[in-house]
Amino acid sequence: MDFALILFVLTLITGLAWLVDRLFLEAKRGPGAREPIWVEYAKSFFPVLLVVFLLRSFLAEPFKIPSSSMRPTLEVGDFILVNKFTYGIRLPVIDRKIIQINDPQRGDVVVFKYPLNPSQDFIKRVIGVGGDVVEYRDKKLTVNGVPWPQQPDHSYSYLEGLRFETLRRDTELTDGNPQKSHTIGINADAQVVYTSNVRAFPGHENCEYNEHGFRCKVPAGEYFMMGDNRDNSDDSRYWGFVPDANIRGKAFLIWFNWDDLSSFEFKRIGSIIH
Repeated sequence: MDFALILFVLTLITGLAWLVDRLFLEAKRGPGAREPIWVEYAKSFFPVLLVVFLLRSFLAEPFKIPSSSMRPTLEVGDFILVNKFTYGIRLPVIDRKIIQINDPQRGDVVVFKYPLNPSQDFIKRVIGVGGDVVEYRDKKLTVNGVPWPQQPDHSYSYLEGLRFETLRRDTELTDGNPQKSHTIGINADAQVVYTSNVRAFPGHENCEYNEHGFRCKVPAGEYFMMGDNRDNSDDSRYWGFVPDANIRGKAFLIWFNWDDLSSFEFKRIGSIIH
C-alpha cells in the first residue's frame, strides 16, 4: 500500500477520534474522569501525523537512493529531500496537479513515477523537454544541436555488489552553460547504448538507434531522462519518455547518508544537489 495513503488514513482516523471525543464524549465524562486510552493516543498522534502529512504532501518529501544510476552525483544510501511545490501543487494521495507553477528544466534532478510501473519511483536528470531533439553519439550529448561539453575531472570508483567499478569522472555543462554543471561517470569499455535492451515504448517512432548512439525528439508535455552514471542507468533511452503527470518533484538536498557501517559519509550531509 502507498505510504502517502497509509499516512492519510492514520491522520484521518486519529483526527476523527479526537473530534468525536471533543464533540460528544468529553461532556459525558464526570469531572476529573480519565480519558479513554484511545482518546489519549488520538490526541497525541493526530497533530504529529497532520504536520508530517502536510509537510510531505506540499513541501518536501524524503527519498532514499537505492541504486548506482545517479553516481557520482547521488550515491547508494543517500537520503534526499524532494521539493514538492517547485513544479506545482498536487492533491495528496491521488497525486493530481491542481496548480501549475514551473516546468522541469534541462539539468534538473527529478523524482518521478516510472512509466512502466507507476507504483515505483525513479530519479534521473532531465536532459530534454517537450520539442527537444536529444542526441547521444559516442558518449557525447547534444540537445537541439547544442553540445553539452564534458571536462575531465579525475576518476571515480565505487563498489557495485562484489565488483569494483572505476569510471572516468567528467563535469558536464548543461546546454553548454558553464554556470550549470553536474558530474557524470563514463565507462570507456561499455557500449554507447545496448539496443537489445530498448523496449517498444510509446513514442518509440520518435527515436533512431544505431551502434554509435541514438537520436530522439521529445513529445510535447513529456521529458527525456538520463542517469549521471551514463553506462549503468536504465533510463529514457531504454523505456521512453516521462509524462508531466508522473513528475513527483525536484531533488535539492542530501540530508543524510547511510548504506552500511563501512560507507557512512558525514561530509555528504547537507550537500546541495546540482
